[in-house]
Amino acid sequence: MSETPPANASLTPQPGHLYVVATPIGNLADMTERARAILGSVDLVACEDTRTTGFLLTRLGLRRELIAYHEHNETEAAERLAAELAAGKSVAVVSDAGTPALSDPGFRLVRACRRRGLPVIPVPGASALTAVLSASGLPTNGFLFVGFLPAKSAARVAFFEKYRAFDYTLALYESCHRIDKAVDEIVTTLGESRVICVAKEVTKLHESWLVGPAVEVRDRLGKMSLKGEFVVLIAPVDFVL
Repeated sequence: MSETPPANASLTPQPGHLYVVATPIGNLADMTERARAILGSVDLVACEDTRTTGFLLTRLGLRRELIAYHEHNETEAAERLAAELAAGKSVAVVSDAGTPALSDPGFRLVRACRRRGLPVIPVPGASALTAVLSASGLPTNGFLFVGFLPAKSAARVAFFEKYRAFDYTLALYESCHRIDKAVDEIVTTLGESRVICVAKEVTKLHESWLVGPAVEVRDRLGKMSLKGEFVVLIAPVDFVL
């Protein structure tokens, strides 16, 4: 007679554990079984925007207590949530989309837990950064991720100048308000032939990819809608696609 296989313990939140949960960056089908199970069972869900996460949980048929945890209250909220964890509650931290702590809130809460010796468990899944790296065709043997560049043009140009001869791929996020300016600055600072990738709205309905010499990407970008979220990769100086 066969035995019943044991339940997957990784799907059950443990007291005093923080779970860093990745959520879809666009396509809800990218939600993992483990992420769904953890979000449906933890005592608290710390989230960047309670409305966004509330909508996600509703779509998944889940109801949990939500705690706002964003860039404006992150320091105070991290200490409060760490105290809840120390008292034995299980907590999941999520961002609006993707993996927390990668250009999204999460770092300070994780650090607060590590300082207290509290367990921190990653629940991996969607990430715009790794998704674009994997499908770009640019080198992935090494890369530098810098999140969002400064808002001012002079600071962005200074960054491009500093890393002009960097040996690995540069990866960054950019907003719809500055993507055209940033790509133009890449052309003027790093050269027309520098290979870049600009990925827009990855996994979403209007997903678009522009890969090639910077001047060609700039010209093609100028003919498309700039509404959405962008990931930009810059190949090493001698790379040929």
